[in-house]
Amino acid sequence: MNVRIAVGAVYRIVTFEFSDKGRRAFQRITSEVAQRGADNANPLQSDPVANSQKFAIALDNELVSIPYINFRENPDGIDGSTGAQISGGFNITSAQDLAKVLKIGALPLKLDLISRSQVSATLGQQALDQGLIAGIAGFAIVALFLLVFYRVLGVIATVALAIYALYFFALIKLIPITLTLPGIAGLILTLGVAADANIVIFERVKEEVRAGRSISAGLATGFRKGFSTIADANVVTLLVAFILFILATAGVKGFAFTLGVGTMLSLFTAVLATQAIVLSLRGSGILRSKSALGAGKPKRAITFDFMGRARWFFSVSGVILMIGALTIAGNGLNFGIDFEAGTRITAALQRSATVEQVRDVLGTKGLGEAKLQTIDNPELGRNVVQISTDTLQPAQVGEVNAALEQRFGLEQQPEVNSIGPTFGQSVAQSALIAIIASLLVISIYIALRFEWKYAVPVLIALFHDLLITAGVYSLTGQEVTTSTVAALLTILGFSLYDTIIVFDRIRENVPRMPSATYSQIVNRSMSEVIVRSLATSFCTALPVLALLLFGGETLQDFAFALIVGVLSGTYSSVFIAGPVLTLWKEREPVYKSRERRIKAELGHVPAYATALAGAPVDVAPSQPSGGRRGRVTAPEDPSQVSRQDFDAMVRDLGIEEPQPAASAAAGPGASKPAGGRRARANGGGQDAGPAGTADTRPTLDAAAEGDGDKPKKPRNRRHGRPR
Repeated sequence: MNVRIAVGAVYRIVTFEFSDKGRRAFQRITSEVAQRGADNANPLQSDPVANSQKFAIALDNELVSIPYINFRENPDGIDGSTGAQISGGFNITSAQDLAKVLKIGALPLKLDLISRSQVSATLGQQALDQGLIAGIAGFAIVALFLLVFYRVLGVIATVALAIYALYFFALIKLIPITLTLPGIAGLILTLGVAADANIVIFERVKEEVRAGRSISAGLATGFRKGFSTIADANVVTLLVAFILFILATAGVKGFAFTLGVGTMLSLFTAVLATQAIVLSLRGSGILRSKSALGAGKPKRAITFDFMGRARWFFSVSGVILMIGALTIAGNGLNFGIDFEAGTRITAALQRSATVEQVRDVLGTKGLGEAKLQTIDNPELGRNVVQISTDTLQPAQVGEVNAALEQRFGLEQQPEVNSIGPTFGQSVAQSALIAIIASLLVISIYIALRFEWKYAVPVLIALFHDLLITAGVYSLTGQEVTTSTVAALLTILGFSLYDTIIVFDRIRENVPRMPSATYSQIVNRSMSEVIVRSLATSFCTALPVLALLLFGGETLQDFAFALIVGVLSGTYSSVFIAGPVLTLWKEREPVYKSRERRIKAELGHVPAYATALAGAPVDVAPSQPSGGRRGRVTAPEDPSQVSRQDFDAMVRDLGIEEPQPAASAAAGPGASKPAGGRRARANGGGQDAGPAGTADTRPTLDAAAEGDGDKPKKPRNRRHGRPR
């Protein structure tokens, strides 16, 4: 229907046009009205207007206008082929109102109230203040952690966090972004995301420097190798945020939007801003010492047998899950009105009242069975009561408020939150779809990015985290709201963050340890990233802890689920996902053959690979011709260094290794390895054993003893002659 307002010198008219179906219906109705006017006309009354019949225009059962049909001018009704018009004593406002009603009435809908939220000014300001305090506290404790743990790099990371906060504030003003309470929670949570990106890079830098690289080379290599892990983890977080934004309700959409924007912005600040600052200071005295980077020699190497203790980890998880399952079966989950529908009124009373006194007042309105509880909230007042009942219409809510005002008085307008049954069902359905979609997307991404076998341990770890969180909610009786669903989906992303850190290192170490069993590879990978994984989880938990301590009721519900999920996710990524992957991968023929060979040599499989256990401890991956060698990784046993690492150290120090005695005694007729001294320095003259044989090359100590039998003759580096 097209509606227009025509303004004349004397009166105003509202004109409208019809579709074919509407024109026929309008002609039929007006014909009936005109015929009824002609049949009921008073012969003594000559004025046709007085005898004309009327039809009504109503919206939501409220009468809007009552125009009449002149039966003498339109005996067969109004055809409507050229439109129709309503004229009368309109002013411009009433004409516009009628035009709007006619447009709205063209929609074949009946509007029912399914959700209503009313927040008082005091409660809104209180929640905003609590969110700001939580944000400031989260920023402060994250910055303090970075400063203590990473020293100079922590100062740089804190500056990058300040840049991140400034950019985010600019985006809020530029887009603009309306910050709701869940949105503020997402903003505070992204502080942990931004700090985690810096931690992943800084731990890689410390590892490279400890392995023997110079500070300058360690910084460049750390940023380059840390980026792939950051990219994988942030892509998963963005996917979860996108699914939340598409499927969730309005409040959670704000959280998902700020989480997605913050994740992309944190990637920019960690990779570009931090890298630019660090590399610009690379040659300065600020980053000259290892202690300034927190990269001093560790006091003790981590040699814990993660895979050997896997059965204990599985047992602990099994007990926790069994307790959670029994609790859920016995107590169930305390679903809030977001899922079960209903009305919740939070009122601050001027005069003190007991629960029974309030119930007596509600009984006069037929709400004697409502759930009542008092709330301790000094910001609202000394006498705050919360009323939970079945879904009430706005008029019924008004009656309850009036009754409370008359009996006890009200400090301010009560906070009202009403959810209809259809809305609660749609929330539950959307939550289930969002969780399933997140699991599918995460599985597909892991399978494409790593290997399809890596996706199964990830799913097991994620289900582990969700079930533990659900069990804790049932055990504590914490209410499950839409914020809880958002927190659960966020847990999926952050649990996967830690798992990706572990899996990324396993993938890197597989080609470096070509003769080790898979359990040895995983043990070494775990020992290398355990500090990084714990640091990222701790840094994520810090702003969430600030939400739990300083946030309002909504933020605290969200933070509680996140705290449980972060702790469970850290445990599952290290002690569940890795062992499950090991149990599966060790069934492959290549790892079975390695295990049989090592058992034949030693009688058992050591927790960590050694040079005598049938595997070179560390083999540098192949590099393109003319390319630079990869990093040198410190072995687990400091007294054992492979020949390849020894040769690499010699090259890095610029020392020419003398010719072996066998070569000197071979005489002029002996054949020389191809490539000359450079090839021999790279191990090109050694016979490479088969993939399954033990590493019999000398260790660093053996090489030093052999060189001590004969004095070294200094040689001219360029011409190979004695100086």
